[in-house]
Amino acid sequence: MAEEQKNNYQRKVDKSLIPTCNIMGVNIAAINMKWLLEYLEKNLPDIKGDYICVSNVHTTVTSYDSASYCAIQNGGIMAIPDGGPLSSVGRKRGHQEMERTTGPSLMGEIFQISAEKGYRHYFYGSTEETLALLEKKLKENYPGIQIAGMYSPPFRVLTEEEDRQIVENINFANVDFVWIGLGAPKQEKWMAAHQGKVNGLMIGVGAGFDYYAGNIKRAPMWMQKCNLEWLYRLMQDPKRLFKRYLYTNMKFIWNTIIRGKRGNDCGQ
Repeated sequence: MAEEQKNNYQRKVDKSLIPTCNIMGVNIAAINMKWLLEYLEKNLPDIKGDYICVSNVHTTVTSYDSASYCAIQNGGIMAIPDGGPLSSVGRKRGHQEMERTTGPSLMGEIFQISAEKGYRHYFYGSTEETLALLEKKLKENYPGIQIAGMYSPPFRVLTEEEDRQIVENINFANVDFVWIGLGAPKQEKWMAAHQGKVNGLMIGVGAGFDYYAGNIKRAPMWMQKCNLEWLYRLMQDPKRLFKRYLYTNMKFIWNTIIRGKRGNDCGQ
């Protein structure tokens, strides 16, 4: 499905102009927040219908294990380095301007300028309760923000009719950004399946909805700067994250640091 969508979608901008660093097969954008914001402002009208992956160690290792998911990570307009280890590896490989560019931080930067720019937002994912809190908090903290729609999908696969209706609703709302909060890898698969169908820039932000709704807190800034936000999240949800972090972190360290593996090696 992802490969078919990629072939059918006619991209309006030259993706090759985005600097990348191939890490375990994933072409991670070798960028920083300033570069990204300038790129979005300049190209937003032409990249609607495309998607951005917010990539970290977990999604990179998952891509390394799955060729189809790797194709999805590489099939959007770009995969930004949400995880600190990704930008650290990038800098060691010569991309000196590469910095951690997290999904929640990108959301905040965009929300901050939305009233001025007239940006319209749609939020797809999470629960109805979280979406209600999210709308309330965003309107309080970002006066003038335009929330064009929100949808909490059921915990099952949507029927073709349901999916068609939600796409129509999003497109009717005439939005600029479609924030997807389904968690990885579900959100990336959803974006790839709707590439060229949804008339807005899709960005998969995982727990970003919960952060801005106030359900969970981000790590202190010193932990973020030291690439320790993963540890803060682990302390918040150890039962769910411990096994995942143990596997993905060790495999990432083995392949990128010890073996120094790079290149088109997804699905190995």
